[in-house]
Amino acid sequence: MTDQVDRPANHPAASPGDAELDCNPSANPLFTDVVQRRLSRRQLLAGTAALMGAVGAAALIPGVARAGGSSGQFQGRLGFAAIPVSREDRAGVPEGYHAQPFLPWGTPITGSYPDYRDGGLNSGEEQEQQVGMHHDGMHYFPLGRGLAEQSRHGILCINHEYVAPEFLHAAGATRVDGVRTVVDEVRKEVAAHGVSVVEIARDDAGRWDVVRGPFNRRITAGTEMEITGPVRGDDLVRTRFSPDGVRCRGTLNNCANGYTPWGTYLTCEENWAGYFVNDDAAQPREHKRYGVSTSASHDRYSWHTRAEDEYARFNAAATGASALADYRNEPNTFGWVVEIDPMDPASTPKKRTALGRFAHEGAWPSLARFGQRLAIYMGDDSRFEYIYKFVTRDAYWGRKTDRDLLDHGTLYVARFNEDGSGDWLALEFGQNGLTPENGFHSQADILVNTRTAADFVGATKMDRPEWGAVHPVTGDVYMTLTNNSARTVAQIDAANPRGPNPYGHIIRWREHRRRPHALRFEWEIFVLAGPAAEGEVLPGSARNQDLTEDNSFASPDGLWFDERGMLWIQTDMSGSQLTGGPFGNNGMLVADPTTGDIRRFFTGPVGCEVTGIAMPPDARTLFLNIQHPGEQGPSHWPDGGEARPRSATVIVTRDDGQIIGR
Repeated sequence: MTDQVDRPANHPAASPGDAELDCNPSANPLFTDVVQRRLSRRQLLAGTAALMGAVGAAALIPGVARAGGSSGQFQGRLGFAAIPVSREDRAGVPEGYHAQPFLPWGTPITGSYPDYRDGGLNSGEEQEQQVGMHHDGMHYFPLGRGLAEQSRHGILCINHEYVAPEFLHAAGATRVDGVRTVVDEVRKEVAAHGVSVVEIARDDAGRWDVVRGPFNRRITAGTEMEITGPVRGDDLVRTRFSPDGVRCRGTLNNCANGYTPWGTYLTCEENWAGYFVNDDAAQPREHKRYGVSTSASHDRYSWHTRAEDEYARFNAAATGASALADYRNEPNTFGWVVEIDPMDPASTPKKRTALGRFAHEGAWPSLARFGQRLAIYMGDDSRFEYIYKFVTRDAYWGRKTDRDLLDHGTLYVARFNEDGSGDWLALEFGQNGLTPENGFHSQADILVNTRTAADFVGATKMDRPEWGAVHPVTGDVYMTLTNNSARTVAQIDAANPRGPNPYGHIIRWREHRRRPHALRFEWEIFVLAGPAAEGEVLPGSARNQDLTEDNSFASPDGLWFDERGMLWIQTDMSGSQLTGGPFGNNGMLVADPTTGDIRRFFTGPVGCEVTGIAMPPDARTLFLNIQHPGEQGPSHWPDGGEARPRSATVIVTRDDGQIIGR
């Protein structure tokens, strides 16, 4: 996600890229307070912004392998030399590796395959047939049989978080007295959002390219979708478009992602609230608690000003006698996890409402074991918001009947305790005080107002929970807390001396008895990010030395485990005061959770966010995404010359053709 902190108000991407405003008024405990009390008892070195090596953390979490122990294949496997920070307008990789751009914004993938025209000259209709803008989360679905075929032929699903009108159009967005007067510009912006589903293949020379096949399609902010789960048909999602509340239009602000063991893609709607305007004197809680804009000066693209066509649905004010007479319920159809079947291009995407409604960063499944219920872990990416998990009602069996597992189950929110334990609090009608007496009238009401329910049950406020990742062997869950510019000086103490906190950290937890449906967990800090000059590891760690230029980083965002159990960490300092500082451009590091070894593997071009990551089964190709190059500082990546910058996927390979990272 594009960073929230300290973006200049006059920056061209300030409105589209900024996340929603802080809107959590509850008195629930702050995670920073819990961490301070927790770590002070662990005698963290005073005055540091420390990296806790996984060895030190392992000593605090029962069952985690220690360096020198019996972890076998999970030791010492970072087989590359760390690269330095970079401020160059290019993609940087270690010696012996190669990086090349792939599938940049505007690449033709479907329909008549219209070519990209530099200068913002493509039409809205053409954009509907091309790769969208601002690539984010991503997953690779192999095609064919056998390791070799599946590693050279597959479907890549790519999220597109938001757009930059100054690059998308020839001369930026056209407005007259605040009104969007060129309807095709709005159509193009709507089409550049969403998801690109692209069939790709590698030829004998090792070159990847688009396959002009039947799987390719664009899913946009205007694509028709189905509402499923407990909210389906509820009064809160009945609209002019779907009076029975079973359908909706489009997916917005698609940030991180997930996948299911039955082979579908999960795309997550993050900061959707800013696309709508409701200037009523009093907003309903399902608008206010999520930060729906109260005036046109705070919305993202002013789509709502197109009063005479379909884009008027972004005006969420109550102008009629009922919700069916105006668009007041349109925002309630966003903020969900959307399931897409990449293997069935005729299928309708499904908004799985049982997983709750908030600023979904992503949705990551627990280890899928036959006969066991599945958990989906999620973060609400805004300052002082929460961590959630959804547990299916039914067990996973690897059958076609599993396709609706995500419609039935229990949504939980996390409470982190000082002693290193944690509780999952059920957001279930009739439980934990979620009753009509306390303002909650049904399970659908709770799910539409997930944040309000989490406030009520006493969840722990976190510092912008973003990406999660589940260890492929242990099942431990890791999640980034990217930063929090709103932490006050009054919260500083020897154990947590940063206020505000511009650097962020990563936590991890283990479910009780390693059961995804457990109601208790044990948690620990994995990494406290920061510059090399300030960072040290915990006393007693096998790596008791200062952080170096090889592994210092800030604002951890994307997370992903490869099949060997190596943790890939991507950074997003976009819009913050850190841009241009000691960390250089955003990049990507690799961590060995067993030894605590962390090394910088990749650096991106100027002004970008590094995000999204996937590998084919043979692990000899790495796909990652570059979002919004040139957002802060001039960039002409990837085309060079005087070309407009374009978000794109990057293909990383080894010169010797071997496995990435070894």
